[in-house]
Amino acid sequence: MSFSNPMLLWGCIGLVLMFAEIIIPGGIVILLGTACLVVAGALALGLVEGFVQSMTLWFIASMVLLLGFRQITQRLIGGYSHVDNTDEELDIYNKEAVVIQTIGPGQKAGRIEFQGSQWSALGDGTEIVSGTKVRIICRDNIGLVVEPLIDSQDT
Repeated sequence: MSFSNPMLLWGCIGLVLMFAEIIIPGGIVILLGTACLVVAGALALGLVEGFVQSMTLWFIASMVLLLGFRQITQRLIGGYSHVDNTDEELDIYNKEAVVIQTIGPGQKAGRIEFQGSQWSALGDGTEIVSGTKVRIICRDNIGLVVEPLIDSQDT
């Protein structure tokens, strides 16, 4: 079997790409492989000749297949796609923390423990003593702004 035959070469590349979809899921590689098979078929029928025409046909067939069938292959073959929250402000909002160094009164900063780390914290202007549970309101530069939890003040 000689790979000097362009039809065979395009066919083999197409099959390799289609089987590569098993390793690289997502529905794109299989369409590129299908475009290679289209070129191999066109070479077999004598519709194209030479490298430049083959590459042009492959490019056009790839674009048509990708634009036309991408949604279908995405649903059938799928792939892993998950988008996490990229706004850290939303992740910490309304979470509980514990005061480890008294905060306040006024604008006097203290320290809280949140997610296993110590953070600089500002309060609502009142004194929040050590050991009090607080709720995170927002982030201010590298510190957090907190308010005492109502439950922890009653006890």
